Amino acid sequence: MFDLLLSLPFFRGVSREKIERVVEVSKFHFLKYTPGETIVKAGDPCTHVMFIISGSVRCTVVNSDGRFRVSQTLDRSNVIAPDFLFGRVTNYPNTVTAEETAGILQISKNDYLKILSSDPIFMLNFLNILSMNAQKSVVGILALTTGSIEERIALWITSLTQPAGKDIVLTCRQRDLYSFFGVQRSSFIAALDNMAQKGMITYSANEIKVVSRRELVNLLHRYSDGGE
Repeated sequence: MFDLLLSLPFFRGVSREKIERVVEVSKFHFLKYTPGETIVKAGDPCTHVMFIISGSVRCTVVNSDGRFRVSQTLDRSNVIAPDFLFGRVTNYPNTVTAEETAGILQISKNDYLKILSSDPIFMLNFLNILSMNAQKSVVGILALTTGSIEERIALWITSLTQPAGKDIVLTCRQRDLYSFFGVQRSSFIAALDNMAQKGMITYSANEIKVVSRRELVNLLHRYSDGGE
């Protein structure tokens, strides 16, 4: 159990002795979900930190009219929507289901606050995760100043997924997408072709599948740094 906790992002760098003391005074709930079972629904209040400790889950965010959705898979040692535990909006933005039998470690917000205040490393881990997620939005907005369609697509996908997300799929009709982006169909298809040739995505009439999320992030960083 201690090795498992030490592998989780919020607990990395903490001594085994400290983990043992935390376990003694905090309430850890271990839950198991069968394939296809719903773990959280979009709009549910985010009252707990939820770590994936085994298996994998599928996270899907959908816009209000259902025409646009982004799905990703998260594996063991990831956290479900950590950005929404605190702040003005504390509701899950996505629906999460077990992709295969999934184990979840759940800690209440109150208990997690006590853990954060018990050791600076806990707090630093949490702040680093929040900062990285906040900074990607700034990088993305700066990248959009060039007006590149590729950048806009990359920003949408990376903003709606977590760094460790896999099997990422954006589902939407092409005509709706180029309408959302405010560009002509020919320009939009040319951008998709360019991204596909660079090994970033594959696409069909209704889907964009991400081959490399890292390359999408690199695209945003290159343009925000003035690269080509």
